[in-house]
Amino acid sequence: MELKKLVEVWFQKWEEGDFLNLPVTENFKHTSPYGTIDGKQNYINLVEANKTNFLGYHFILHDEIYDGQKACVRYTAVQGDFRLDVSEWYYAKDNLIEEIVAYYNIEGEVSEDRKLSNPEEYEKNK
Repeated sequence: MELKKLVEVWFQKWEEGDFLNLPVTENFKHTSPYGTIDGKQNYINLVEANKTNFLGYHFILHDEIYDGQKACVRYTAVQGDFRLDVSEWYYAKDNLIEEIVAYYNIEGEVSEDRKLSNPEEYEKNK
């Protein structure tokens, strides 16, 4: 599968709320301002524990750059009246996403309803 299609499937799965079937490798790694999560199952567990913060988004893609097995996508994630501008690098291997490095900034204090639960798991995976 070409990388552009793989990234499209990634966003489609998120919009459908189908995070159990994200096109990622077993050793998937996700790095964001919150830290790094190593392993597909750890990532799925984090999403499961924080569904209200992860699900229900619509994505507006602004820019996409593809080069072999890596890509960069700039987008806005919209959930109700919450909007988050994000730039992400995607790295693929064997037709799956192996790593994502996400860049974004949430201004000011993070409200209680936006905070991630299960902080022990987050700290362990930093």
